[in-house]
Amino acid sequence: MTELTGKTVVLGVTGGIAVYKAVELLRLLTKAGAEVHVIMTKAATEFVTPLTFQTLSGNPVSTELFNLYQEREIGHISLADRADLLLIAPATANVIGKIAHGIADDLLTTTVMATKAPVLLAPAMNVNMYQNPLYQENEARLRRHGYHFVDAESGSLACGWEGSGRLAQPGRIFDQACALLSQQDLAGETVLVTAGPTQEELDPVRYISNHSSGKMGYALAQAARHRGAKVILVSGPTCLEPPPGLELVRVVSARQMYEAVMTRAEGCSVVIKAAAVADYRPLLRNGDKLKKKDDNLTLELAKNPDILSQLGQLNPRPLLVGFAAETTDLQNNAAAKLAAKNLDMIVANDVSQEGAGFNVSTNIARLLYRDGRVEPLELMPKTRLAELILDRVGQLLQNKGRA
Repeated sequence: MTELTGKTVVLGVTGGIAVYKAVELLRLLTKAGAEVHVIMTKAATEFVTPLTFQTLSGNPVSTELFNLYQEREIGHISLADRADLLLIAPATANVIGKIAHGIADDLLTTTVMATKAPVLLAPAMNVNMYQNPLYQENEARLRRHGYHFVDAESGSLACGWEGSGRLAQPGRIFDQACALLSQQDLAGETVLVTAGPTQEELDPVRYISNHSSGKMGYALAQAARHRGAKVILVSGPTCLEPPPGLELVRVVSARQMYEAVMTRAEGCSVVIKAAAVADYRPLLRNGDKLKKKDDNLTLELAKNPDILSQLGQLNPRPLLVGFAAETTDLQNNAAAKLAAKNLDMIVANDVSQEGAGFNVSTNIARLLYRDGRVEPLELMPKTRLAELILDRVGQLLQNKGRA
């Protein structure tokens, strides 16, 4: 989940059967830390009551143009000024048509006219309305004026028709909202992120692996895409839903990850190796299931290729960020890895600490740089740590450009 703490979103909800999806969208926004103020049109209140949105947002729901938002404040101006993003979902053909022609006859359309924040619209309507040339002209007109859209999806519609016009899934709308709320400091960069564990097969049934969930790498990939980068995510086996809008390369073994990374690294400006790659694999993979015996089983292991070391030897090489999961002597071990692999930065954490190990949503990291600087960090969500790591990556890229 992207970190939106400190961001204010005005969520406009218009009248359509897809209003129920706006409830889930509101939940995603608030869970990410955003302050959300909801404006409902009169038609929207016929589908879902304002109480639902008020309960989930923790703020009063605004519905009337001529009610003062607070004492001495004009409602639409107050909401327009405080918004970092104005998001309308679902956006009906009616409201899109009014906005396209400068009509401001209710609280929502008046707020749109008054805001200087980005406006994101998620259309939802019958397929015939969606394909109507008048609607298409209105959408095109708004796009030309800098309004943003989450394209409607195709499928079964509530009216019984089949085709385009269905409201995008809340996760897609949320993802695009996050991108508009993020600084675009990585625009023009290509960032490769590795995530998750690798699996080294013993036989068709068993494998050697580790406890990595992939959460850190996926958070980094999503945050980098939101900040404008072209993102390649090379992922070992995980149960995570991949972020939209990036190139996903699925691998299983360390050797597969090596091939996937090395064939793509040359065109990347940044490589972040967050995956927990197996150092060793079984020397021989048994073609049949190994049967249990009365005595002990001895496995002979072969060393896997060292992806970070190979990346560090590229000339020219991308900016390299590694990870070090340690249980003892954290700083010295991380510093040695930083030097040996020729990295620009390493993210070190003691996985024996509570809240900093695998399969949790938080981390306690320490950032080490090639110039000797060490930056200790507090316990924080992995989504927040991802943003902080990318802040430092942006600074390193700027310094590299000035060198």
